[in-house]
Amino acid sequence: MTQALVIGGGIAGLSAAAHLSRDAEVTVLEGEEALGYHASGRSAALIEQNYGAPSVQALNRASVEYLQTHDGGYLTPRGLMILGTAEEEEAFRTDLADMGLEEISVDCACGMVPVLNPDRLRFAGYHADAQDIDTDRLMQGFARTLRQNGGDILTRQKVRSLRYHNEKWELQTDAQAHRADIVINAAGAWADQIAGLAGVAPMRITPHRRSMARIPAPDGQDVSNWPMFFGVGESWYAKPDAGCLLVSPADEDPVEPHDAWAEEMTLATGIALFEKMVTTQVTRLLSSWAGLRSFAPDRTLVLGPDPAAPGFIWCAGQGGYGFQTAPAAGQLVADLVFGRDSALPAQVVAALKPERLR
Repeated sequence: MTQALVIGGGIAGLSAAAHLSRDAEVTVLEGEEALGYHASGRSAALIEQNYGAPSVQALNRASVEYLQTHDGGYLTPRGLMILGTAEEEEAFRTDLADMGLEEISVDCACGMVPVLNPDRLRFAGYHADAQDIDTDRLMQGFARTLRQNGGDILTRQKVRSLRYHNEKWELQTDAQAHRADIVINAAGAWADQIAGLAGVAPMRITPHRRSMARIPAPDGQDVSNWPMFFGVGESWYAKPDAGCLLVSPADEDPVEPHDAWAEEMTLATGIALFEKMVTTQVTRLLSSWAGLRSFAPDRTLVLGPDPAAPGFIWCAGQGGYGFQTAPAAGQLVADLVFGRDSALPAQVVAALKPERLR
């Protein structure tokens, strides 16, 4: 049986590992002390099928059934709303068309989110089908599938060296040595660094910092049924979370791979944009953090075997789409590794494969 090492214990690595484990002996190597330590553990995950590039949208659609039905389902209703001022009409119309949202009245928008400022708001769009994803349950579900199929997960396994020798990949971590037929590079922000260790050409995957603040529910209101709402061009957004609101400046500052944190001035910018559209002021933050969303140059995922390195498999460039694409992305990686036809259209598969970036 094929032996596979998956580098990275976030949603990308776990989904690929679970699907590969049906036909291979799979071990996940996570450098940190816990799964989902970096981007996957800091996500305000939501599935909106019309979000992302066309290839991303195809993965979204292919993932919905799994997310709705597997293990009792991982989704709960949320809804998505876009907000625009009088000066933003053109950008609002562009976003409305790109995301397939329905325009609604200002009164309707304020009815769903009572703190919106009707004197400032001029345009609103809405899509009811956007849904929250239970990120922890989804990751644990993939991990459980892997273990049930005989796979293993090892933490505190930072990769120090990686080479292809005698038709095997030899990998050394801080803890031990490993050998396998194939290596799956699901290292998120560190994906190009792992490729460098292996002598594989990079995919120019760049991490971008995304900051988040948790604030008390405005005026003590029950926010549980509010949609996620955001400014045109995704200039900021707010999302209910456990009785509070998450507010983000939707920043995308390119950075080096690191354990990200939120910068005070960046958060202040997002809070200020949020406050311009509501009738309340933010007087305190309950907590704040940041994660790294890593994109290839064309902002779509990189999935499948490297065209020049035998047995080196990419599962990277998830950006902000990792959770909503995970079921289909993991399946596609397994299909490509084992030479199976994919249920995805051929043009979608071609748009996701690594050779497009060579």
